[in-house]
Formats: sequence, structure tokens, C-alpha cells
Amino acid sequence: MRESLTENLTILKKLLPAEDVLFHVFSAGDGTRGAVFYADGTVNKELLGELIIKPISNAKIAENSQNEGGRAGFIEKILRFPEIKHPKTFSETIKEVLDGNALLLIDGVPCAFIIGAKLLPVRAIMEPPTDIAVKGPREGFIEDIKTNMSLVRKRFKTPNLMFKSVKVGKQSNTMVSVCYLQGVSNQKIVQQVEERIQSISVDYIADSSYIATLISPRKQSLMREVATTEKPDIFCAKIAEGRVGILVDGSPIALTVPYLLTEDFQSSEDYFISPFAATTVRILRFLAFLVALVLPAAYVASQLFKMQLLPLGLTLTIASGAQGLPLSPSMETFLILLVLEILKEASIRMPKYVGMSLSVVGALVLGEAAVSAGFVSTTAIIIVAFSGICLYAVPNLVESGSVLRWIFLIVGGSLGIFGIITFAAFLLAYFVSSDAFDTPLLSPFSPLLPKDLRDSVVKYGMRSLDTRPVVLGSKNKTRLLKKKKESEK
Repeated sequence: MRESLTENLTILKKLLPAEDVLFHVFSAGDGTRGAVFYADGTVNKELLGELIIKPISNAKIAENSQNEGGRAGFIEKILRFPEIKHPKTFSETIKEVLDGNALLLIDGVPCAFIIGAKLLPVRAIMEPPTDIAVKGPREGFIEDIKTNMSLVRKRFKTPNLMFKSVKVGKQSNTMVSVCYLQGVSNQKIVQQVEERIQSISVDYIADSSYIATLISPRKQSLMREVATTEKPDIFCAKIAEGRVGILVDGSPIALTVPYLLTEDFQSSEDYFISPFAATTVRILRFLAFLVALVLPAAYVASQLFKMQLLPLGLTLTIASGAQGLPLSPSMETFLILLVLEILKEASIRMPKYVGMSLSVVGALVLGEAAVSAGFVSTTAIIIVAFSGICLYAVPNLVESGSVLRWIFLIVGGSLGIFGIITFAAFLLAYFVSSDAFDTPLLSPFSPLLPKDLRDSVVKYGMRSLDTRPVVLGSKNKTRLLKKKKESEK
């Protein structure tokens, strides 16, 4: 920075020619000129006036320039603001101004003062619409990263909670913060995450999904490799297990790594109900997902190749319902599944209340009309509808499950039961060989880790979950210290 205020303002105007970047020139008590530089709409102007401009306007800077620290030291003493930084270069100064901070310049002072007086628009903390809980905390992350960090800090009152922030995006300069517990999280994974984030070279980061895609080890994968959540309690619980969290400014969705497939069959409510009820619900989710993938394909294969697989009464019912239909079983099921996907997309993209009416009315009217016109059978509609309901029992796997269901339907209609079994074996082999951040996707089943099975599909009581998951490689393995019995003391 220059000592001359006029030179500094001229340089900054050239570097920041946008109309919404404003400056206000004022004078101190002895006539020394000063200026505040800021982006309109991102700074609390009331705080600037009361805590910055007013104290300087009443001060005599020139008379106190001989004190310890000179003019710069005197200005820092009279400023009534707790967050002040000194940028060293013009580029660093510009980044701070565009980030929402205010820049204070004083004539004759060769350094600048960055005032942390951000006033960015944020929405209130509320329950996330995509992860509604019957029991447990109802707070959800919002788009402001500072607020999200405070929600995490509120739950971890320990100096071991670490945040390492970096700016990502050549044009957006989006703040991305890596969150972990020192001494608990695997430092190798922390280092991998930091290196992958720092290596990102992209113009704009719109959401945390950009970060999740760019740090994933595989460019193409059937399953995701980074877990997501909108709830601080789930985020903190995963960090306490030894995972590494990622918060992205402008996104209410937080990321955690490494990701395990069993996470999608778990829910935060599982830890607020009895272990028996939680185990039952998890098994139901697992079975529902299998039914969603295989049921349409098995229905088509049984009709085309092996009707003997079905009971006689059910076979006669299906045969009577399919009599006289113009489409083959595979084309019939394919058409119904296509209509279901179109209705789903239309209901999501339409306004909230219109979308609800569209999904209900569209399903009822189209389904009844198609059966009455003799295009499809009632049995096929029931099969596809039940498959869709089962798929939504595991919301985080809807996208990948939809793709896999189409593939199962194609191989089932082409090769029958043999094709379904062959593709299932291929899919299992793919999952077994998949890993991300040195962590197997199918852990704790492959490789088999008996201790980690206590919180997988089966849910043990909290007293039995005394150690952290072995697969995460945490050095601090104990998370529940059991008290010794009185007789052992």
C-alpha cells in the first residue's frame, strides 16, 4: 500500500471498477483524510459509522503520530472494532473487500486496515426439508459457512476441533473449510482431503456437490464416494467417529469422508429408539432397496422365461390380467417405469402444491386410464409402484438405485433369471473392489470387521459401541469409557 490516500484510491478504483464497490472519504479531527472502501450490500454501515468513522473523526492523528507505533498504532488503539487485519498486497486487499469486509485507508499511513463488518443476507436456522426427523435435534445447516461452523463448535466444546479453511474457485473465491477432531480423525485422510481441495482449479463453486465431485478418487462411479448431510448433529456424530467433514460457503449441505454404503441405511432416529426397533427398521430398509432393484426385473423374467417360479394361483391371475395386451411384459414394465420417472421429475420441478397434485392425480388418472384402455395390466402397475415406494425408503440411494433398476430390467427381460443373477454378481464384485480415501465401500462386511458390525445393519446398544469404527483408522479408539464395577475397585 502507498502512503498517499489519493494514490491508493486511484489504484483501487482501477482494480475494482464495478459500480457496487463504493468508497466514502472523511476527515479526522485535525484534517487528516481517511476513506472507507467496501462492496455495497455486504457491509454493516451502521457499525462502520459508529465504531470506525466516528472515533477517527474525533481524533487528532497528526499530534499522536510520534507515539509508539506511529499513526498506524494510534489508529488501532482508537478503533472500537475487534476484528482488524492488515493486508500486505493489493490483491489480498481486493479479495477481502469482495469477501464482504470493509477497507480503511488513512492518508500518510502506508498500511491498510481490513474491518470485519460483514452483513451478508442469510436465512434462519430451521429443520432441513430433505431430512425431517421425528425424534432428535431439528437444526439444519444454512448457506452461511460461519453460521455452520458455529453450529459445529456449539456441539464440540474442545480445543481438538480444527477448522482449516481455503479459498476455492478462480472467480468465486468460495471458502471451503475442512473440519476434524485432532487426535481422533485419521491424519492421512485429513491430508488427502486438504491436498485434493487445494488442487481444485475451477472458475466457480456453486455448491458442495462441486467439491464432492472434484475430490472423489474415481471420475466415474456407480455409487457416490462422499457422504452428505444437512443436519449438524449427524455431521458432528460422524466427525466424532473419526471422519473428516467439509463445509462449503453458500451450501447448506455438508460433506463427510470416508463414505460407507451402510451409512445410507442408517438414520439419526436409530440412536434415539431402542436397538431392537432400530435393527428392525434398518433390515426393512435393506430389504426394501433389494426389492426396488430386483422386483420389476424378476416379474418380467418370470413371465417371459420361467412362469413355474410363481405359485399357480398367482400365475393364473397374472395370465388373465395380461391376456389381450398389445405389449410384451418387458415393454409394458419399461413403459410404466418410464412414466413413473417422468411423473417424479415433473412433481419435483413444478411448484410445491402443484407438484403434489400432479403426482397424485397423474398417477391415478394415467394408471386407471391405461388399464381401462387395455395398454397395461394392473399387476404391472402394482409391481412398478411398489418398487418405487421401496426405493424411497432409502432416499440417499434414489438416484443410483433408479439407474440400477433400469439395468436389472434390461438384463432380466433379455436373459431372464440368469441375467439378473449374473448382473447381481457383477455388482457385488464391483462394490467389493470399490474404495475411497483408502476405505472399502462395503466395510464392515468386506473386509469383515466384527467390531464394526455392531453399528451396521444390526444396531447394538450405546454401551456396546465403546470403540470407534476400526475401518476409519483412528488412533483414539475409545469413545465410551466403561466404569469399573465396585467389586473390581
